[in-house]
Amino acid sequence: MATISSASLHAPASSRDGLARPLADLRAAWRQFIAKAFNPYRPELHYMRGPGPAWRAKHLGQSNAAPR
Repeated sequence: MATISSASLHAPASSRDGLARPLADLRAAWRQFIAKAFNPYRPELHYMRGPGPAWRAKHLGQSNAAPR
């Protein structure tokens, strides 16, 4: 019976896992930082601050009218 074996030039998985996991965590943190730091959408610039002049013009006449 013949057996086939192969030689690997890479480091064993156990020694690679020791460095791969911290690098993956660092990469994920870096991507999250970049996504948050350079996100062009800033919702605080788009919040509505209450009724505008069109709403006041429409409803001001109703609020000053005599009750029925």
